[in-house]
Amino acid sequence: MNDSQATLERRIARLAAAGGSATFAGNRIGLEKEGLRVSANGGLAETPHPSALGAALTHPYITTDFSEALIELITPPLSSGQAALEFLKDIHCYVYRHLPDELLWGTSMPCILSRAGEIPLAQYGTSNAATMKTAYRRGLGNRYGRTMQLIAGVHFNFSFADAFWDLYQDQEAVAGERVGFRAEAQMGMIRNLQRIGWLVPYLFGASPAVCASFVQGRETDLQHFDADTLFDPHATSLRMGDIGYQNKQEEGTGIKANYDSLDAYVRSLTWAIQTPCPQYEAIGVKVGDRYEQLNANVLQIENEYYSTVRPKQITDWMEKPTLALRRRGIRYIELRSLDVNIFEPVGVGDEQLLFLDGLMLYCLLLGSPRIGARERRDIDENQVLTAHRGREPGLALVRDRHPVTLRQWAGEILAGMAAAAELLDGAANGPRSENLRRQQEKVDHPDLTPSARILETMRERREGFFAFSQRLAEEHRRDLRSSELSPERQALFDRLAVDSLRQQREIEAADDRSFDDFLDAYFAQGH
Repeated sequence: MNDSQATLERRIARLAAAGGSATFAGNRIGLEKEGLRVSANGGLAETPHPSALGAALTHPYITTDFSEALIELITPPLSSGQAALEFLKDIHCYVYRHLPDELLWGTSMPCILSRAGEIPLAQYGTSNAATMKTAYRRGLGNRYGRTMQLIAGVHFNFSFADAFWDLYQDQEAVAGERVGFRAEAQMGMIRNLQRIGWLVPYLFGASPAVCASFVQGRETDLQHFDADTLFDPHATSLRMGDIGYQNKQEEGTGIKANYDSLDAYVRSLTWAIQTPCPQYEAIGVKVGDRYEQLNANVLQIENEYYSTVRPKQITDWMEKPTLALRRRGIRYIELRSLDVNIFEPVGVGDEQLLFLDGLMLYCLLLGSPRIGARERRDIDENQVLTAHRGREPGLALVRDRHPVTLRQWAGEILAGMAAAAELLDGAANGPRSENLRRQQEKVDHPDLTPSARILETMRERREGFFAFSQRLAEEHRRDLRSSELSPERQALFDRLAVDSLRQQREIEAADDRSFDDFLDAYFAQGH
């Protein structure tokens, strides 16, 4: 048994003896799910974000991401995965009532795309805040290409209860203020989520194929499934592979954040936001009267940094995320590596959520040394290998500088998670323990993974990626449109739509300075 595993078992035994299971009732789970609006002919919707849904700038649950056609549906933090799924389903039902002729695309990889320049940027009104959001997105398009920004995902937001944190700090015999203890513990948790994060795309990856239109002439190693579909035979999540959105440090246009501590993380992102990048300087910032990007630095703002997992704090209006972290510590952890699950009407299901909160506890309680440069490279390589070749027989990853088969390592992780699952369930053979057995079956039999099931269905039905995705999206639309929405939820979403439009108008009316001055003031925060 290694030191990390021994630390885990000691901590679980202490928590169990102290009644730790009862403290998890205050845990909170939230979901963010992105999805493209698609027209009847299968292309990207050219319509604006429906005003009946409210203002994307100010609505707490219904907004847009990169494109006007890329809708983002958000749940509040709720007491269980089931509650989060029910809320997410209700949002979908409400949205579909205002999309008479459009589909919500059900996979991470986009529908049929025309020229990248025709992909519309999200619009948020006429305020300075709205202009900043659109200019940031224009910068993303200029830096990485607009096509790349249409890849959708599901974000899993998780926080432990205050009662758990108090018990855990007492068990660890760490004196001092709570914010610092929690930050240190959660940064260790994030390091472990990165080390073993490849397991999430293996178990739940659902993007083994893409429309050929996504590549648009770029050279790749993908094979032809048919004339219009590219794939990797053993891929799990091309979204998480090297054709996805990345900050490429090796090309001089990105960074690797420092996860040694919360302070180190904030300082590394702050450096990137303040440091010019010659390649981006060539784009220009304000060209004529239009901002082509917010600045020419390595990162325009913190959100540009691509990572599978982030420490997060709820921000005040127009507060910089790094400043919120510095001021108030870590509020929750955002895991960003979930593909949209085509087999679930809302893109994510109970099986995933039961696994993920167990993974969170496991990674928190497992020993977590700092990540050096060599291990950072291994983490990145393990992710790309799993994304493109995860189901390949005998595939070897790198752990502690030595090769280990994915199957062996995955089995050891799942076995190690058993005690954490039992602690969360509060009993043996609870739902999380049973769910771990289902995940072990996927390790033993890769054909049970969502990625394998997608390719098998495409072969059986002789469907390319587009036809397969469109068929299931239409099935989900029928299911969601036939689902009941309670009068209370209907009234809530109606009220939020009206309130958000009013809030947008108030923000626009309150603007009292130029956009240049607004942007200067935003970046001057904390100085």
